[in-house]
Amino acid sequence: MNAEVNDEKIFTKSFFLVFGALLFSSLVMYALMSTVTEFATSLGSSATIAGLVSGIYIFGGLCSRIYSGNALENVGWKKIALIFMSIHFLSCLLYFIVNDVTLLIIVRFIHGIGFGATANAIVTIASDVLPKKRFGEAFGYFMLGTTIGVGLGPFISGILYDAVGSSGCFLAASIFSALALIFIYFVDVSEHDPGNNPNKKDDDKNQYKCLEKVFEYKAIPVSLFTALTSLGYVSILSFYRLYAVEVNLTTAFSWFFIIYSVVLVLSRPIAGKIQDNHGDMLICVTGIVAQAVGLFLIAVVPSTLTVIICAICAALGFGTLNSVCTTIVTRNTSQNRRSYAVSTFFIFCDATMGFGPALLGSFVTAGSGYASVYFISSFITILALPICLYALKK
Repeated sequence: MNAEVNDEKIFTKSFFLVFGALLFSSLVMYALMSTVTEFATSLGSSATIAGLVSGIYIFGGLCSRIYSGNALENVGWKKIALIFMSIHFLSCLLYFIVNDVTLLIIVRFIHGIGFGATANAIVTIASDVLPKKRFGEAFGYFMLGTTIGVGLGPFISGILYDAVGSSGCFLAASIFSALALIFIYFVDVSEHDPGNNPNKKDDDKNQYKCLEKVFEYKAIPVSLFTALTSLGYVSILSFYRLYAVEVNLTTAFSWFFIIYSVVLVLSRPIAGKIQDNHGDMLICVTGIVAQAVGLFLIAVVPSTLTVIICAICAALGFGTLNSVCTTIVTRNTSQNRRSYAVSTFFIFCDATMGFGPALLGSFVTAGSGYASVYFISSFITILALPICLYALKK
């Protein structure tokens, strides 16, 4: 048995191609999301509108994810990937002509449309090319593409924004998006891609009811508790630069995502092995509690130490749960429903990440400042715990 498992190689050509596509797509998302609120405020927007500018990207992604689950099975994985990755790339170029907040919101929404279906397609393709008997471990390595993007994206964009302004961030995003498109172009999924199997497409068109062309019901409980933790994570991503200035911790917060990424790089393969060998509950419960604690600490006692602790806790929280729970919903779904499960998972996460920044931004007042964002996010994160216990019970 063990010899058979070890024979299933993880690091193949296909792995590196889907990994590269995920990495560069993630770099685009996190590089822009971490600075676009600051860019929006420089155009004269309030904290609430700046949150909307950040979140509308995810809302656009939510719209295309709703469409993409069914489209991936009926049009084809690679065709959908190439179409929406092209939209993703062209949208990056539109940022160069933005000169007011209204236009910025429109561009962010279009960009998000390109992102949502792109991300679904990449994960669906990865679930086909990764080895099945080492799926948790392999998926953990694959999702390191997001991890690196989360760490390097804000770090690179912060340096570029401070050095050359928003145009540097937009140029970097355009390059990253083009590279993602190139990587996915060379992935070979001809054997299982439904786009190459017309008979399967015709059979599937009338097989599912309306809602089942969007959602995989089995994936909803796991998707729901992960979505609540994603709201906690997006509070950091959207407002950390503004909060850092408020509490005079700009240097500490500039290293937040680097620490976050290092912890994830070290912990994710281990988490994948634990998941394969010992189940899902331990990792998920630990992640939820850790993130709630980290957010609470930076809200109540902001300091260099609590920023470091929060970065570690966020990595063990949504950073790990994003990979672990994607593994759960894809592993527990039949192959012909896998794209729907992936779509369901990201629809829930996108909903909270899309509406979250504007919602959380509305709690910012002259008296409370941005600390209230993190206190409320901590409370919302802990609400995920009972849902997690229900979703993962035997």
